Amino acid sequence: MFKNLPKFVFFTGKGGVGKTSLACATSVNLADDGKRVLLVSTDPASNVGQVFDIKIGNHITLIADVPNLEALEIDPEAAAEEYRERIIGPIRNTLPEKALASIQEQLSGACTTEIAAFDEFTALLTDQALIERYDHIIFDTAPTGHTIRLLKLPGAWSGFLESGGDASCLGPLAGLEKQRERYVTAVESLSNADLTRLILVTRPRTSSLSEAARTYRELADIGIQNQHLAINGVMPEDALVDPLADSMIGREVDAINGISTALASLPQTRFYLRPENLVGLDALRRMNQPVETLRSDAPRRALDNLPPLSRLVDDIEADGKGLVMTMGKGGVGKTTIAAAVAVELAARGHEVLLTTTDPAAHLTETLAGDIDNLEVSRIDPEVETQVYRDHIMATRGASLDAQGRKMLEEDLRSPCTEEIAVFQAFSRVIRAAGRKFVVMDTAPTGHTLLLLDATGSYHRDILRHASETSARMVTPMMRLQDPSQTKVLIVTLPETTPVLEAARLQEDLKRAEITPYAWVVNASLAATETTHPLLVARAATEASEITRVQEALSLRYAVVPMLAEDPVGANKLRALVAG
Repeated sequence: MFKNLPKFVFFTGKGGVGKTSLACATSVNLADDGKRVLLVSTDPASNVGQVFDIKIGNHITLIADVPNLEALEIDPEAAAEEYRERIIGPIRNTLPEKALASIQEQLSGACTTEIAAFDEFTALLTDQALIERYDHIIFDTAPTGHTIRLLKLPGAWSGFLESGGDASCLGPLAGLEKQRERYVTAVESLSNADLTRLILVTRPRTSSLSEAARTYRELADIGIQNQHLAINGVMPEDALVDPLADSMIGREVDAINGISTALASLPQTRFYLRPENLVGLDALRRMNQPVETLRSDAPRRALDNLPPLSRLVDDIEADGKGLVMTMGKGGVGKTTIAAAVAVELAARGHEVLLTTTDPAAHLTETLAGDIDNLEVSRIDPEVETQVYRDHIMATRGASLDAQGRKMLEEDLRSPCTEEIAVFQAFSRVIRAAGRKFVVMDTAPTGHTLLLLDATGSYHRDILRHASETSARMVTPMMRLQDPSQTKVLIVTLPETTPVLEAARLQEDLKRAEITPYAWVVNASLAATETTHPLLVARAATEASEITRVQEALSLRYAVVPMLAEDPVGANKLRALVAG
Protein backbone atom coordinates (compact mmCIF):
# COMPACT_ATOMS: atom_id res chain seq x y z
CA MET A 1 0.00 0.00 0.00
CA PHE A 2 1.09 3.62 0.41
CA LYS A 3 4.08 4.62 2.58
CA ASN A 4 4.75 7.55 4.91
CA LEU A 5 1.27 9.00 4.75
CA PRO A 6 0.61 12.38 6.45
CA LYS A 7 -2.27 13.26 8.75
CA PHE A 8 -4.82 13.99 5.99
CA VAL A 9 -5.10 11.73 2.94
CA PHE A 10 -7.59 12.33 0.13
CA PHE A 11 -8.52 9.70 -2.44
CA THR A 12 -10.04 11.37 -5.46
CA GLY A 13 -10.65 10.68 -9.14
CA LYS A 14 -13.34 9.98 -11.67
CA GLY A 15 -16.21 7.85 -10.42
CA GLY A 16 -15.79 4.10 -10.79
CA VAL A 17 -11.98 4.02 -10.62
CA GLY A 18 -11.83 2.40 -7.18
CA LYS A 19 -11.40 5.33 -4.80
CA THR A 20 -13.57 3.77 -2.11
CA SER A 21 -11.83 0.39 -2.34
CA LEU A 22 -8.36 1.91 -2.05
CA ALA A 23 -9.42 4.30 0.72
CA CYS A 24 -10.96 1.44 2.70
CA ALA A 25 -8.01 -0.92 2.10
CA THR A 26 -5.51 1.80 3.07
CA SER A 27 -7.46 2.57 6.26
CA VAL A 28 -7.58 -1.12 7.23
CA ASN A 29 -3.85 -1.51 6.51
CA LEU A 30 -2.95 1.51 8.68
CA ALA A 31 -5.24 0.37 11.49
CA ASP A 32 -3.81 -3.16 11.39
CA ASP A 33 -0.37 -1.55 11.86
CA GLY A 34 -1.61 0.07 15.07
CA LYS A 35 -2.45 3.53 13.75
CA ARG A 36 -5.62 5.29 14.91
CA VAL A 37 -7.60 6.01 11.74
CA LEU A 38 -10.78 7.88 10.86
CA LEU A 39 -12.19 7.11 7.40
CA VAL A 40 -14.51 9.84 6.11
CA SER A 41 -16.69 9.79 3.00
CA THR A 42 -17.67 13.15 1.53
CA ASP A 43 -19.36 11.50 -1.45
CA PRO A 44 -23.12 12.19 -1.77
CA ALA A 45 -23.37 8.62 -3.12
CA SER A 46 -21.14 7.04 -0.48
CA ASN A 47 -20.88 3.26 -0.29
CA VAL A 48 -18.28 2.84 2.46
CA GLY A 49 -20.91 1.11 4.58
CA GLN A 50 -21.51 -1.46 1.85
CA VAL A 51 -17.79 -2.24 1.61
CA PHE A 52 -17.63 -3.04 5.34
CA ASP A 53 -21.14 -4.50 5.38
CA ILE A 54 -22.26 -2.27 8.25
CA LYS A 55 -24.42 0.84 8.62
CA ILE A 56 -22.24 3.89 9.23
CA GLY A 57 -24.12 7.10 8.48
CA ASN A 58 -23.46 10.63 9.68
CA HIS A 59 -21.80 9.70 12.97
CA ILE A 60 -18.40 8.24 13.87
CA THR A 61 -18.74 4.44 13.90
CA LEU A 62 -16.26 1.81 15.05
CA ILE A 63 -15.51 -0.80 12.38
CA ALA A 64 -15.93 -4.26 13.89
CA ASP A 65 -12.81 -6.47 13.86
CA VAL A 66 -10.59 -3.44 13.18
CA PRO A 67 -10.23 -1.87 16.65
CA ASN A 68 -8.23 1.18 15.51
CA LEU A 69 -10.54 2.11 12.65
CA GLU A 70 -13.59 4.36 12.78
CA ALA A 71 -15.64 5.69 9.89
CA LEU A 72 -18.00 8.55 9.12
CA GLU A 73 -20.22 9.17 6.09
CA ILE A 74 -21.14 12.82 5.69
CA ASP A 75 -24.81 12.63 4.76
CA PRO A 76 -25.54 15.70 2.62
CA GLU A 77 -29.25 15.68 3.40
CA ALA A 78 -28.75 15.32 7.15
CA ALA A 79 -26.06 18.00 7.07
CA ALA A 80 -28.40 20.30 5.14
CA GLU A 81 -31.19 19.81 7.66
CA GLU A 82 -28.87 20.67 10.55
CA TYR A 83 -27.54 23.66 8.63
CA ARG A 84 -31.08 24.93 7.93
CA GLU A 85 -32.02 24.54 11.59
CA ARG A 86 -28.96 26.54 12.69
CA ILE A 87 -30.17 29.45 10.55
CA ILE A 88 -33.93 29.16 11.04
CA GLY A 89 -34.07 27.95 14.66
CA PRO A 90 -33.09 31.22 16.38
CA ILE A 91 -35.62 33.25 14.33
CA ARG A 92 -38.49 30.77 14.06
CA ASN A 93 -40.63 32.49 16.70
CA THR A 94 -39.73 36.06 15.79
CA LEU A 95 -40.79 36.35 12.13
CA PRO A 96 -44.20 36.31 10.42
CA GLU A 97 -45.14 32.98 8.87
CA LYS A 98 -44.83 34.35 5.32
CA ALA A 99 -41.30 35.64 5.90
CA LEU A 100 -40.26 32.37 7.52
CA ALA A 101 -41.67 30.40 4.58
CA SER A 102 -39.64 32.57 2.19
CA ILE A 103 -36.42 31.83 4.08
CA GLN A 104 -37.19 28.11 4.19
CA GLU A 105 -37.73 28.14 0.42
CA GLN A 106 -34.36 29.83 -0.04
CA LEU A 107 -32.74 27.06 1.96
CA SER A 108 -34.51 24.16 0.22
CA GLY A 109 -32.30 23.83 -2.86
CA ALA A 110 -29.27 21.76 -3.74
CA CYS A 111 -26.93 24.68 -3.09
CA THR A 112 -27.76 24.50 0.63
CA THR A 113 -26.96 20.78 0.62
CA GLU A 114 -23.54 21.35 -0.91
CA ILE A 115 -22.67 24.22 1.42
CA ALA A 116 -23.76 22.18 4.45
CA ALA A 117 -21.58 19.22 3.43
CA PHE A 118 -18.70 21.65 2.87
CA ASP A 119 -19.28 23.07 6.34
CA GLU A 120 -18.84 19.63 7.92
CA PHE A 121 -15.84 18.89 5.69
CA THR A 122 -13.95 21.97 6.87
CA ALA A 123 -14.82 21.18 10.48
CA LEU A 124 -12.89 17.89 10.18
CA LEU A 125 -9.82 19.75 8.92
CA THR A 126 -9.86 22.25 11.76
CA ASP A 127 -11.20 20.41 14.83
CA GLN A 128 -8.05 20.21 16.95
CA ALA A 129 -9.45 17.65 19.37
CA LEU A 130 -10.44 15.37 16.50
CA ILE A 131 -7.10 15.83 14.77
CA GLU A 132 -5.20 14.88 17.94
CA ARG A 133 -7.39 11.80 18.44
CA TYR A 134 -6.27 10.16 15.15
CA ASP A 135 -2.96 9.43 13.48
CA HIS A 136 -4.60 9.61 10.06
CA ILE A 137 -7.87 10.97 8.65
CA ILE A 138 -8.60 9.35 5.29
CA PHE A 139 -11.11 11.02 2.96
CA ASP A 140 -12.97 9.00 0.35
CA THR A 141 -14.08 11.91 -1.78
CA ALA A 142 -16.80 12.29 -4.38
CA PRO A 143 -16.22 11.98 -8.18
CA THR A 144 -13.74 14.47 -9.58
CA GLY A 145 -16.03 17.36 -10.55
CA HIS A 146 -17.70 17.48 -7.13
CA THR A 147 -14.35 17.07 -5.34
CA ILE A 148 -12.69 19.92 -7.22
CA ARG A 149 -15.60 22.16 -6.31
CA LEU A 150 -15.51 20.99 -2.70
CA LEU A 151 -11.77 21.59 -2.37
CA LYS A 152 -12.04 25.01 -4.00
CA LEU A 153 -14.78 26.19 -1.66
CA PRO A 154 -12.57 26.95 1.38
CA GLY A 155 -10.40 29.25 -0.72
CA ALA A 156 -13.35 30.64 -2.66
CA TRP A 157 -15.40 31.55 0.40
CA SER A 158 -12.52 32.90 2.48
CA GLY A 159 -11.58 35.05 -0.54
CA PHE A 160 -15.19 36.12 -0.99
CA LEU A 161 -15.47 37.15 2.66
CA GLU A 162 -12.07 38.84 2.60
CA SER A 163 -13.20 41.03 -0.31
CA GLY A 164 -16.13 42.30 1.75
CA GLY A 165 -18.82 40.12 0.19
CA ASP A 166 -22.15 40.47 1.95
CA ALA A 167 -22.91 36.85 2.82
CA SER A 168 -26.29 37.78 4.27
CA CYS A 169 -27.64 38.53 0.80
CA LEU A 170 -26.85 35.05 -0.52
CA GLY A 171 -29.59 33.04 1.16
CA PRO A 172 -28.00 29.65 1.93
CA LEU A 173 -24.65 31.36 2.61
CA ALA A 174 -26.01 33.30 5.55
CA GLY A 175 -23.73 32.94 8.54
CA LEU A 176 -20.52 32.22 6.64
CA GLU A 177 -18.90 35.29 8.14
CA LYS A 178 -18.79 33.50 11.50
CA GLN A 179 -16.69 30.72 9.95
CA ARG A 180 -14.00 32.95 8.37
CA GLU A 181 -11.16 31.79 10.64
CA ARG A 182 -12.05 28.13 10.20
CA TYR A 183 -12.03 28.41 6.40
CA VAL A 184 -8.62 30.09 6.39
CA THR A 185 -7.26 27.25 8.54
CA ALA A 186 -8.79 24.68 6.18
CA VAL A 187 -7.07 26.29 3.18
CA GLU A 188 -3.74 26.22 4.99
CA SER A 189 -4.17 22.53 5.89
CA LEU A 190 -5.02 21.54 2.32
CA SER A 191 -1.96 23.36 0.97
CA ASN A 192 0.47 22.03 3.61
CA ALA A 193 2.38 19.08 2.09
CA ASP A 194 3.46 17.95 5.56
CA LEU A 195 -0.20 17.62 6.58
CA THR A 196 -2.02 16.62 3.39
CA ARG A 197 -1.51 14.21 0.51
CA LEU A 198 -3.97 13.84 -2.34
CA ILE A 199 -3.99 10.48 -4.12
CA LEU A 200 -5.30 10.64 -7.68
CA VAL A 201 -6.95 7.29 -8.40
CA THR A 202 -7.31 6.33 -12.05
CA ARG A 203 -7.78 3.35 -14.32
CA PRO A 204 -5.15 2.39 -16.92
CA ARG A 205 -7.21 3.93 -19.70
CA THR A 206 -6.53 7.02 -21.79
CA SER A 207 -9.71 8.89 -20.81
CA SER A 208 -9.27 8.13 -17.11
CA LEU A 209 -5.60 9.18 -17.14
CA SER A 210 -6.49 12.38 -19.02
CA GLU A 211 -9.07 13.13 -16.33
CA ALA A 212 -6.41 12.54 -13.66
CA ALA A 213 -4.09 14.97 -15.46
CA ARG A 214 -6.80 17.65 -15.47
CA THR A 215 -7.43 17.04 -11.79
CA TYR A 216 -3.72 17.34 -11.05
CA ARG A 217 -3.54 20.73 -12.77
CA GLU A 218 -6.69 22.08 -11.09
CA LEU A 219 -5.50 20.99 -7.65
CA ALA A 220 -2.01 22.37 -8.23
CA ASP A 221 -3.58 25.70 -9.22
CA ILE A 222 -5.28 25.96 -5.81
CA GLY A 223 -2.02 25.16 -4.00
CA ILE A 224 -2.33 21.39 -3.43
CA GLN A 225 1.05 20.12 -4.64
CA ASN A 226 1.55 16.94 -2.59
CA GLN A 227 -0.09 14.51 -5.03
CA HIS A 228 0.38 10.80 -5.72
CA LEU A 229 -0.86 8.77 -8.70
CA ALA A 230 -2.56 5.40 -8.07
CA ILE A 231 -3.31 3.35 -11.20
CA ASN A 232 -5.93 0.80 -10.22
CA GLY A 233 -7.09 -2.39 -11.96
CA VAL A 234 -4.02 -3.02 -14.11
CA MET A 235 -4.19 -6.29 -16.06
CA PRO A 236 -1.11 -8.39 -15.09
CA GLU A 237 1.01 -9.47 -18.05
CA ASP A 238 1.63 -13.18 -18.54
CA ALA A 239 2.34 -15.74 -21.28
CA LEU A 240 -1.26 -16.90 -21.67
CA VAL A 241 -2.91 -16.35 -25.06
CA ASP A 242 -6.36 -14.78 -24.97
CA PRO A 243 -7.53 -12.13 -27.47
CA LEU A 244 -9.48 -10.08 -24.93
CA ALA A 245 -6.74 -10.20 -22.28
CA ASP A 246 -4.05 -9.38 -24.85
CA SER A 247 -6.08 -6.43 -26.08
CA MET A 248 -6.67 -5.14 -22.54
CA ILE A 249 -2.95 -5.36 -21.74
CA GLY A 250 -1.97 -3.59 -24.97
CA ARG A 251 -4.43 -0.75 -24.45
CA GLU A 252 -3.35 -0.28 -20.84
CA VAL A 253 0.36 -0.19 -21.72
CA ASP A 254 -0.30 2.40 -24.45
CA ALA A 255 -2.42 4.50 -22.11
CA ILE A 256 0.15 4.49 -19.30
CA ASN A 257 3.03 5.22 -21.68
CA GLY A 258 1.06 8.15 -23.09
CA ILE A 259 0.43 10.01 -19.83
CA SER A 260 1.40 13.66 -19.59
CA THR A 261 4.84 14.72 -18.39
CA ALA A 262 3.35 16.35 -15.30
CA LEU A 263 1.45 13.23 -14.33
CA ALA A 264 4.46 11.01 -15.03
CA SER A 265 6.51 13.11 -12.59
CA LEU A 266 4.26 12.16 -9.66
CA PRO A 267 5.07 9.28 -7.31
CA GLN A 268 3.12 6.30 -8.63
CA THR A 269 1.64 3.07 -7.26
CA ARG A 270 -0.03 0.39 -9.40
CA PHE A 271 -2.68 -2.02 -8.21
CA TYR A 272 -3.43 -5.09 -10.29
CA LEU A 273 -6.88 -6.29 -11.31
CA ARG A 274 -8.23 -8.57 -8.61
CA PRO A 275 -10.16 -11.82 -9.17
CA GLU A 276 -12.76 -10.73 -6.61
CA ASN A 277 -14.89 -7.78 -5.61
CA LEU A 278 -13.29 -5.69 -2.88
CA VAL A 279 -16.12 -6.04 -0.37
CA GLY A 280 -15.51 -7.26 3.18
CA LEU A 281 -12.45 -7.17 5.42
CA ASP A 282 -10.86 -10.33 4.03
CA ALA A 283 -10.87 -8.98 0.49
CA LEU A 284 -9.57 -5.57 1.64
CA ARG A 285 -6.69 -7.19 3.50
CA ARG A 286 -5.79 -9.27 0.45
CA MET A 287 -5.07 -6.02 -1.40
CA ASN A 288 -1.63 -6.21 0.23
CA GLN A 289 -0.98 -9.65 -1.27
CA PRO A 290 0.36 -10.19 -4.82
CA VAL A 291 -2.05 -11.31 -7.51
CA GLU A 292 -1.31 -14.78 -8.75
CA THR A 293 -2.70 -15.78 -12.11
CA LEU A 294 -5.62 -18.05 -11.31
CA ARG A 295 -5.69 -21.42 -13.04
CA SER A 296 -8.94 -22.63 -11.59
CA ASP A 297 -10.85 -25.42 -13.25
CA ALA A 298 -14.13 -24.13 -11.81
CA PRO A 299 -16.73 -23.86 -14.59
CA ARG A 300 -18.06 -20.49 -15.62
CA ARG A 301 -21.66 -19.93 -14.55
CA ALA A 302 -23.75 -19.87 -17.71
CA LEU A 303 -25.93 -16.85 -18.38
CA ASP A 304 -28.22 -17.60 -21.30
CA ASN A 305 -29.99 -15.22 -23.66
CA LEU A 306 -28.38 -12.00 -22.45
CA PRO A 307 -30.34 -9.30 -24.34
CA PRO A 308 -28.30 -6.92 -26.53
CA LEU A 309 -28.67 -3.15 -26.50
CA SER A 310 -30.43 -3.31 -29.90
CA ARG A 311 -33.62 -4.59 -28.23
CA LEU A 312 -33.86 -1.45 -26.12
CA VAL A 313 -33.21 0.76 -29.14
CA ASP A 314 -36.04 -1.00 -31.00
CA ASP A 315 -38.44 -0.10 -28.19
CA ILE A 316 -37.16 3.49 -27.92
CA GLU A 317 -37.47 4.01 -31.68
CA ALA A 318 -41.16 3.11 -31.65
CA ASP A 319 -42.14 6.52 -30.26
CA GLY A 320 -40.42 8.38 -33.12
CA LYS A 321 -39.06 11.13 -30.84
CA GLY A 322 -38.30 11.87 -27.19
CA LEU A 323 -35.61 12.34 -24.58
CA VAL A 324 -33.25 9.46 -23.74
CA MET A 325 -31.06 10.00 -20.66
CA THR A 326 -28.16 7.76 -19.69
CA MET A 327 -27.60 8.00 -15.95
CA GLY A 328 -25.36 6.30 -13.42
CA LYS A 329 -22.18 6.47 -11.43
CA GLY A 330 -19.14 7.97 -13.18
CA GLY A 331 -16.90 5.53 -15.03
CA VAL A 332 -19.61 3.03 -15.99
CA GLY A 333 -19.65 4.00 -19.67
CA LYS A 334 -22.60 6.40 -19.91
CA THR A 335 -20.90 8.40 -22.67
CA THR A 336 -20.30 5.30 -24.78
CA ILE A 337 -23.83 3.97 -24.32
CA ALA A 338 -25.36 7.39 -25.08
CA ALA A 339 -23.24 7.70 -28.21
CA ALA A 340 -24.12 4.17 -29.33
CA VAL A 341 -27.87 4.74 -28.91
CA ALA A 342 -27.69 8.09 -30.71
CA VAL A 343 -25.65 6.71 -33.61
CA GLU A 344 -28.00 3.75 -34.05
CA LEU A 345 -31.11 5.97 -34.08
CA ALA A 346 -29.43 8.31 -36.57
CA ALA A 347 -28.43 5.36 -38.78
CA ARG A 348 -32.10 4.33 -38.84
CA GLY A 349 -32.98 7.70 -40.37
CA HIS A 350 -34.06 9.70 -37.31
CA GLU A 351 -32.97 13.26 -36.52
CA VAL A 352 -30.94 13.04 -33.30
CA LEU A 353 -29.32 15.54 -30.94
CA LEU A 354 -26.62 14.02 -28.73
CA THR A 355 -25.68 16.26 -25.80
CA THR A 356 -23.95 16.06 -22.44
CA THR A 357 -24.01 17.84 -19.10
CA ASP A 358 -20.88 16.01 -17.99
CA PRO A 359 -17.78 18.26 -17.87
CA ALA A 360 -15.59 15.14 -18.14
CA ALA A 361 -17.28 13.63 -21.21
CA HIS A 362 -15.53 13.14 -24.55
CA LEU A 363 -18.31 12.70 -27.09
CA THR A 364 -16.37 13.96 -30.09
CA GLU A 365 -13.53 11.51 -29.39
CA THR A 366 -16.02 8.63 -29.11
CA LEU A 367 -17.82 9.52 -32.37
CA ALA A 368 -14.57 10.13 -34.27
CA GLY A 369 -16.19 12.11 -37.09
CA ASP A 370 -19.41 13.57 -38.44
CA ILE A 371 -22.44 11.27 -38.74
CA ASP A 372 -25.53 11.83 -40.89
CA ASN A 373 -28.67 12.92 -38.99
CA LEU A 374 -26.64 13.44 -35.78
CA GLU A 375 -26.00 16.81 -34.12
CA VAL A 376 -23.66 16.98 -31.12
CA SER A 377 -23.66 19.60 -28.36
CA ARG A 378 -22.41 20.07 -24.81
CA ILE A 379 -23.82 22.04 -21.94
CA ASP A 380 -20.67 23.75 -20.70
CA PRO A 381 -21.18 24.94 -17.09
CA GLU A 382 -18.64 27.77 -17.40
CA VAL A 383 -20.08 29.07 -20.65
CA GLU A 384 -23.69 28.81 -19.46
CA THR A 385 -22.84 30.53 -16.19
CA GLN A 386 -21.15 33.45 -17.94
CA VAL A 387 -24.09 33.83 -20.36
CA TYR A 388 -26.49 33.83 -17.40
CA ARG A 389 -24.42 36.40 -15.47
CA ASP A 390 -24.22 38.68 -18.51
CA HIS A 391 -27.99 38.42 -19.05
CA ILE A 392 -28.82 39.22 -15.42
CA MET A 393 -26.46 42.20 -15.33
CA ALA A 394 -27.89 43.51 -18.63
CA THR A 395 -31.51 43.20 -17.48
CA ARG A 396 -31.93 43.27 -13.74
CA GLY A 397 -28.73 45.25 -13.22
CA ALA A 398 -29.51 47.90 -15.83
CA SER A 399 -31.71 49.93 -13.49
CA LEU A 400 -29.44 49.64 -10.43
CA ASP A 401 -27.01 52.23 -9.14
CA ALA A 402 -23.28 51.46 -8.74
CA GLN A 403 -23.70 50.03 -5.23
CA GLY A 404 -26.65 47.90 -6.32
CA ARG A 405 -24.74 46.52 -9.32
CA LYS A 406 -21.81 45.67 -7.07
CA MET A 407 -24.06 43.71 -4.73
CA LEU A 408 -25.67 41.91 -7.67
CA GLU A 409 -22.23 40.97 -9.04
CA GLU A 410 -21.31 39.55 -5.63
CA ASP A 411 -24.53 37.52 -5.58
CA LEU A 412 -23.77 36.11 -9.05
CA ARG A 413 -20.34 34.87 -7.90
CA SER A 414 -21.96 32.30 -5.62
CA PRO A 415 -21.83 28.59 -6.61
CA CYS A 416 -25.64 28.60 -6.81
CA THR A 417 -25.43 30.67 -10.00
CA GLU A 418 -23.90 27.80 -11.96
CA GLU A 419 -26.71 25.48 -10.86
CA ILE A 420 -29.35 27.90 -12.16
CA ALA A 421 -27.52 28.54 -15.44
CA VAL A 422 -27.02 24.85 -16.22
CA PHE A 423 -30.63 24.14 -15.36
CA GLN A 424 -31.82 26.70 -17.90
CA ALA A 425 -29.70 25.08 -20.62
CA PHE A 426 -30.99 21.69 -19.54
CA SER A 427 -34.58 22.91 -19.91
CA ARG A 428 -33.92 24.07 -23.49
CA VAL A 429 -32.67 20.59 -24.39
CA ILE A 430 -35.76 18.97 -22.87
CA ARG A 431 -38.01 21.14 -25.05
CA ALA A 432 -36.14 20.05 -28.20
CA ALA A 433 -37.13 16.45 -27.47
CA GLY A 434 -40.71 17.31 -28.40
CA ARG A 435 -39.84 17.18 -32.10
CA LYS A 436 -36.87 14.77 -32.40
CA PHE A 437 -34.74 12.32 -30.47
CA VAL A 438 -32.48 13.91 -27.87
CA VAL A 439 -29.95 11.60 -26.23
CA MET A 440 -28.40 13.14 -23.13
CA ASP A 441 -25.20 11.83 -21.57
CA THR A 442 -25.54 13.06 -17.99
CA ALA A 443 -22.85 13.75 -15.43
CA PRO A 444 -22.02 11.28 -12.61
CA THR A 445 -24.87 10.46 -10.25
CA GLY A 446 -24.26 13.08 -7.54
CA HIS A 447 -24.18 15.95 -10.04
CA THR A 448 -27.19 14.60 -11.91
CA LEU A 449 -29.30 14.46 -8.76
CA LEU A 450 -28.37 18.05 -7.95
CA LEU A 451 -29.53 18.98 -11.44
CA LEU A 452 -32.81 17.11 -11.05
CA ASP A 453 -33.31 18.70 -7.65
CA ALA A 454 -33.05 22.10 -9.31
CA THR A 455 -35.58 20.95 -11.88
CA GLY A 456 -37.94 19.83 -9.12
CA SER A 457 -37.60 23.14 -7.26
CA TYR A 458 -38.47 25.01 -10.42
CA HIS A 459 -41.42 22.68 -11.03
CA ARG A 460 -42.79 23.26 -7.53
CA ASP A 461 -42.32 27.02 -7.86
CA ILE A 462 -44.16 27.14 -11.20
CA LEU A 463 -47.11 25.15 -9.84
CA ARG A 464 -47.27 27.26 -6.70
CA HIS A 465 -47.58 30.47 -8.72
CA ALA A 466 -49.63 29.09 -11.62
CA SER A 467 -53.14 30.41 -12.10
CA GLU A 468 -56.13 28.34 -13.13
CA THR A 469 -55.67 29.53 -16.72
CA SER A 470 -52.21 27.91 -16.84
CA ALA A 471 -53.47 24.42 -16.09
CA ARG A 472 -52.04 23.21 -19.38
CA MET A 473 -48.52 24.37 -18.52
CA VAL A 474 -45.90 21.65 -18.97
CA THR A 475 -42.77 22.07 -16.82
CA PRO A 476 -39.45 20.29 -17.47
CA MET A 477 -40.11 18.03 -14.49
CA MET A 478 -43.43 16.94 -16.00
CA ARG A 479 -41.57 15.89 -19.16
CA LEU A 480 -39.06 13.90 -17.11
CA GLN A 481 -41.89 12.15 -15.29
CA ASP A 482 -43.76 11.23 -18.49
CA PRO A 483 -42.47 7.86 -19.81
CA SER A 484 -43.85 8.64 -23.26
CA GLN A 485 -41.53 11.67 -23.45
CA THR A 486 -38.49 10.61 -21.41
CA LYS A 487 -36.71 7.26 -21.16
CA VAL A 488 -34.01 6.99 -18.49
CA LEU A 489 -31.39 4.28 -19.06
CA ILE A 490 -29.49 3.46 -15.87
CA VAL A 491 -25.98 2.35 -16.84
CA THR A 492 -23.96 0.19 -14.47
CA LEU A 493 -21.15 -2.33 -14.37
CA PRO A 494 -21.70 -5.99 -13.36
CA GLU A 495 -20.08 -5.49 -9.97
CA THR A 496 -21.50 -5.27 -6.46
CA THR A 497 -20.82 -1.62 -5.71
CA PRO A 498 -21.91 -0.13 -9.08
CA VAL A 499 -25.16 -2.14 -8.94
CA LEU A 500 -25.82 -0.93 -5.38
CA GLU A 501 -25.16 2.64 -6.50
CA ALA A 502 -27.48 2.23 -9.46
CA ALA A 503 -30.23 0.74 -7.29
CA ARG A 504 -29.94 3.72 -4.94
CA LEU A 505 -30.15 6.08 -7.92
CA GLN A 506 -33.29 4.29 -9.10
CA GLU A 507 -34.92 4.80 -5.70
CA ASP A 508 -34.00 8.50 -5.73
CA LEU A 509 -35.52 8.87 -9.17
CA LYS A 510 -38.70 7.08 -8.14
CA ARG A 511 -39.07 9.45 -5.18
CA ALA A 512 -39.03 12.23 -7.76
CA GLU A 513 -41.74 10.28 -9.63
CA ILE A 514 -39.31 9.40 -12.45
CA THR A 515 -39.42 5.69 -13.30
CA PRO A 516 -36.30 4.45 -15.13
CA TYR A 517 -37.09 2.82 -18.47
CA ALA A 518 -34.34 0.19 -18.49
CA TRP A 519 -30.92 -0.82 -17.17
CA VAL A 520 -27.77 -1.32 -19.26
CA VAL A 521 -25.12 -3.60 -17.76
CA ASN A 522 -21.92 -2.47 -19.47
CA ALA A 523 -18.46 -4.02 -19.99
CA SER A 524 -19.51 -7.51 -18.98
CA LEU A 525 -16.90 -10.28 -19.02
CA ALA A 526 -19.68 -12.84 -18.55
CA ALA A 527 -20.98 -11.84 -21.99
CA THR A 528 -17.61 -12.59 -23.65
CA GLU A 529 -15.88 -15.82 -24.60
CA THR A 530 -12.62 -15.11 -22.77
CA THR A 531 -10.63 -18.10 -21.49
CA HIS A 532 -8.09 -16.16 -19.45
CA PRO A 533 -8.22 -17.54 -15.86
CA LEU A 534 -8.22 -14.12 -14.19
CA LEU A 535 -10.96 -12.80 -16.47
CA VAL A 536 -12.96 -16.02 -16.09
CA ALA A 537 -12.75 -15.56 -12.31
CA ARG A 538 -13.91 -11.96 -12.67
CA ALA A 539 -16.73 -13.12 -14.97
CA ALA A 540 -17.94 -15.57 -12.33
CA THR A 541 -18.46 -12.68 -9.89
CA GLU A 542 -20.80 -10.98 -12.38
CA ALA A 543 -23.47 -13.67 -12.55
CA SER A 544 -25.18 -12.77 -9.29
CA GLU A 545 -25.24 -9.06 -10.15
CA ILE A 546 -26.70 -9.57 -13.63
CA THR A 547 -29.29 -11.93 -12.17
CA ARG A 548 -30.18 -9.31 -9.53
CA VAL A 549 -30.75 -6.70 -12.23
CA GLN A 550 -32.89 -9.14 -14.21
CA GLU A 551 -34.99 -10.45 -11.36
CA ALA A 552 -35.24 -7.59 -8.87
CA LEU A 553 -34.34 -4.24 -10.35
CA SER A 554 -35.68 -3.76 -13.85
CA LEU A 555 -38.31 -5.14 -16.22
CA ARG A 556 -36.07 -4.23 -19.16
CA TYR A 557 -32.31 -4.59 -19.36
CA ALA A 558 -29.46 -5.10 -21.81
CA VAL A 559 -25.97 -6.52 -21.36
CA VAL A 560 -23.05 -5.06 -23.31
CA PRO A 561 -19.89 -7.21 -23.43
CA MET A 562 -16.39 -6.06 -22.58
CA LEU A 563 -14.85 -5.26 -25.96
CA ALA A 564 -11.40 -6.12 -27.28
CA GLU A 565 -11.30 -2.73 -29.05
CA ASP A 566 -12.51 0.68 -27.91
CA PRO A 567 -15.92 1.43 -29.48
CA VAL A 568 -14.78 4.55 -31.35
CA GLY A 569 -16.52 5.59 -34.55
CA ALA A 570 -19.94 4.86 -36.01
CA ASN A 571 -19.29 1.29 -37.15
CA LYS A 572 -17.94 0.09 -33.80
CA LEU A 573 -20.68 1.88 -31.88
CA ARG A 574 -23.33 0.18 -34.00
CA ALA A 575 -21.59 -3.15 -33.47
CA LEU A 576 -21.79 -2.51 -29.73
CA VAL A 577 -25.56 -2.01 -30.05
CA ALA A 578 -25.93 -5.25 -32.00
CA GLY A 579 -23.94 -7.13 -29.37
